[in-house]
Amino acid sequence: MKKENKGIIVRIWARKKLLAILAMGLVVFFLVRGFIVRRGLVETAQVKKGEVVEELVLSGEVSADEYAKLAFATSGKISWVGVSEGKEVRRGQALAKLDTTNLNSDYQRALEDLRSAEASLQKTYDDVKGHDKDETLTQKETRTIDEVAKNKAYEAVIQARNNLANATLIAPFNGLVTFVANPFSGVNTLASQTQIELINPETIYFNVSADQSEVTDLSLGQKVKIILDPYPEQEFEGEVIFVSYTPKEGEVGTVYKVKVKFEAVEPNVGKFRIGMSGDAGFILSKKEAVLWVPPKFINSDSKGKYVKKGRTNNKTYVETGIEAEDRVEIVTGVSEGDTLYD
Repeated sequence: MKKENKGIIVRIWARKKLLAILAMGLVVFFLVRGFIVRRGLVETAQVKKGEVVEELVLSGEVSADEYAKLAFATSGKISWVGVSEGKEVRRGQALAKLDTTNLNSDYQRALEDLRSAEASLQKTYDDVKGHDKDETLTQKETRTIDEVAKNKAYEAVIQARNNLANATLIAPFNGLVTFVANPFSGVNTLASQTQIELINPETIYFNVSADQSEVTDLSLGQKVKIILDPYPEQEFEGEVIFVSYTPKEGEVGTVYKVKVKFEAVEPNVGKFRIGMSGDAGFILSKKEAVLWVPPKFINSDSKGKYVKKGRTNNKTYVETGIEAEDRVEIVTGVSEGDTLYD
């Protein structure tokens, strides 16, 4: 009987010892937790009320509908340059010109060759006149050779005329000169070498590619926020003005072109330059005066999403709404001003 009582006493003592250790552990935990929080090693956040905007962010670059690289059709010596970089030009205005001495000679020579071919063909027609039904093979051969020669001479005249006309670069639209390869005369240039670049600032837009899973969320008139890499601290407003119905060629996967027009800003090639990269945030949905917390304070397990509320880190299961890059809407489970722990 005494042994049984002794055993009971030992078990009670052990239980008390265990409870004491647990209580001490909790005290140490809260002391350490409080120290860590005070030291800023554990992040906290308060539930706030405000606006939450859900966005789809896509990368793109600055482009323009009216952007041209102008080059001469033939090689030659530049005889005149009438523009400089930054100068405004009008559609149809002459920009630069090649020395046309040789080109004009080629054109005159082509005209003379055409006159000769026409005269030769006319003589042949006179020779075979009246022999429509009994034309010999020799006569047919001679007539055909002269007809072909006349046609070739005519084509040579057209080509020489075009070369002469194309010796002058003409502005295809109103705009600004952004590049001049040779801003002075007397320099030889090669055919198809870009001589002048021209852009119409009013047609500048932000060019974005969206894959088939993203393009369904985009529509005409949709508002967009654009941040260009050269101006990371500045946000530009935009609006979707075009969404392609057909995928872009040469892309991996199914990708569609999306054009975003810059708004509330004066087009300026000094600020926006062709090829500048950046990100466009397409606004998918927006709510105002809703509860929100930073995304990092929301956790999940098999039961659902939860936050750690209070110093005891109790799991509080919540229902979330729309999600932005830096905030998530909380529909139920918390109140404004609640402190959350990571």
